[in-house]
Amino acid sequence: FDVARVASMTDAELSEALQNPDIVRHRQKVPSARKNAQVFMETQSEFGSFSNWLWGHVSDKPLIGNWPSASDIPASTPLSDQISKALKKRGMNFVGTTIIYAYLQAVGVVNDHWVGCWRHGA
Repeated sequence: FDVARVASMTDAELSEALQNPDIVRHRQKVPSARKNAQVFMETQSEFGSFSNWLWGHVSDKPLIGNWPSASDIPASTPLSDQISKALKKRGMNFVGTTIIYAYLQAVGVVNDHWVGCWRHGA
């Protein structure tokens, strides 16, 4: 998505979005999308990119999990707790530790392929 576009949404556009049946219309989450986009862009400006800020939490090295099975993979970790807290301190909302851990997995900061998976360690 276009983060700058979301960051610049007007109150009228947010109100209109709340009427859109194709999106989650949670009365707090819709305006939070704008605020989170603004914080994201502020972080980009401060650190050169959001990626620089994020990877700084792991010294630019992905964390490789050593889980024996998929059911052993946690829903959150101290790292996701730390990043969630840091994002909230910056002003983001709806960035709890579980969603942050899923994000860390999705962007490759954490590789949680279980030990028997062909992608483990890749």
